[in-house]
Amino acid sequence: MTTYLRKATNADFPAIKQIINQAKQLLKADGIDQWQDGYPDDGVLHEDIAQEISYVLIIDEKIAGTGVIFEEKEPSYENIKEGAWLKTDAPAYASIHRIAISPDFRGRHLSSTLMNHLITAASLKGHTDLRIDTHPENPRMQRVIKQAGFDYCGVVSLDMPNGKRWAYQLILH
Repeated sequence: MTTYLRKATNADFPAIKQIINQAKQLLKADGIDQWQDGYPDDGVLHEDIAQEISYVLIIDEKIAGTGVIFEEKEPSYENIKEGAWLKTDAPAYASIHRIAISPDFRGRHLSSTLMNHLITAASLKGHTDLRIDTHPENPRMQRVIKQAGFDYCGVVSLDMPNGKRWAYQLILH
């Protein structure tokens, strides 16, 4: 089985959109209000590709998953509550977002594979401070985040309805 991560291209947009929409349906079926207000929409997904921050997980020549490595400061991460970010000497951090796996590949633990590849890609770009957030009611993502070695740091608020998120950080050495 050939498995690798690569930057997404415009040709990948239909597959990324489908995977994101299927993830939205799964979250809705689980009663989780994350991604239920239209976000991430086509504009966000196109912008991710244009900014070259969107990645796809390839399994045997098929797109199995998608994720984003964002290298700018996250305004919502500047005000963490009920905790604090871990201290680090890193000049900047990268954050991982919009992780989703195609239902055609679910049950194969590929969320962990995708997460590990995204961590490696961020590391290869020089990042040693990685951050991520997820909905408090999303146990699947919480499990993937913890298995990847991230530590829970507190609560951040995204600028959207029901924007409370649990924030995690991983310091690479």
